[in-house]
Amino acid sequence: MSDGPTGIVLLNMGGPRDLPEVEPFLHRLFKDKELINLPVQNFLGPFLARKRLQKVRRNYSEIGGGSPILKWTEEQGRGMCQRLDSLSPSTAPHYFYTAFRYAEPLSETALKAMAHKGVERAIAFSQYPQFSCSTTGSSLNELWREVSRLDLQNKFTWSVIDRWPAHRRFVEAMKETVVEGLNLFPVEARDDVVIVFSAHSLPMSVINRGDAYPQEVGATVHEVMKVLEFSHEYLLAYQSDVGPVPWLGPSTEHVIRALGTKNKKHVLVVGIAFTSDHIETLHELDIEYGGLAHESGIINFYRAPALNGLPIFQDALAEIVLEHLESHDACTKQYKLRCPGCKNAQCRKILNPITPNSCKTKSIY
Repeated sequence: MSDGPTGIVLLNMGGPRDLPEVEPFLHRLFKDKELINLPVQNFLGPFLARKRLQKVRRNYSEIGGGSPILKWTEEQGRGMCQRLDSLSPSTAPHYFYTAFRYAEPLSETALKAMAHKGVERAIAFSQYPQFSCSTTGSSLNELWREVSRLDLQNKFTWSVIDRWPAHRRFVEAMKETVVEGLNLFPVEARDDVVIVFSAHSLPMSVINRGDAYPQEVGATVHEVMKVLEFSHEYLLAYQSDVGPVPWLGPSTEHVIRALGTKNKKHVLVVGIAFTSDHIETLHELDIEYGGLAHESGIINFYRAPALNGLPIFQDALAEIVLEHLESHDACTKQYKLRCPGCKNAQCRKILNPITPNSCKTKSIY
């Protein structure tokens, strides 16, 4: 007898599918206090969105007019569910639902579709491998708000996959992309390549509260280099800082410039916190930093391909969900620990968890 169906909500930031969607995407992003906490946010957020609108639109037009993140998320979700139906027939059929934080399909869309399908057992699966209150945390909080607003509190029983920075299959998938990237270099230059792992930066106000993100990104980097047998020099840097606040560094831009001045001629950049191509890989890393690298005297600058439709990554997603289902836990132990400086009463909640005692998350909604 099946305990299914099982709904798997894939949480990520999302991206505009076309140029008209850029403006609402930016407005949602800059109004998110859990990502960027600004004074008079309701005024400054829209102001910053308007200020960046033309530049961001231009950037999207240069990568084809929109973000491919939805396309890749759907391909990954389909592959994951096909594998899960075979690996875990007792919880089949498995359905995935995309819930982006700043672009369609939003949490509301995913929840309505899941309710219409008759799903009762639901998993909120963060597509950020490394946990941060401003990414995974923000997406989960928005999900619970929408569950409450739509009066679906008793429709689903929930559990959460909140982080997986060192999962062995994820690490293997990342290794595969790094090796593919290294193979882009001339054979005689490969041993001299410096690997720059680049992750999305976060405001220092988030980090100083005790956010786990830097150490979890570092854990991923260490595990990937470990399976590569520490074959190359490597660095960790952070990209995509915006707004008038201090951000986590060193910046990827600064690191690339510095490598040029240090006479490093061969650099491979790896998006270590991204599960698919989007604006930060296709424009920032490829176009902006590619040009900067050559200006800085770097002869060979390549980016390791994103995970995108890589079969081993779909294997990883399925195994992560399978292990979670078999654990019968509502969340990881770490999820229950709020940051030392946390002042957000919404943090670390789960509405209607499958096992209330394994995650002490009494609802505030």
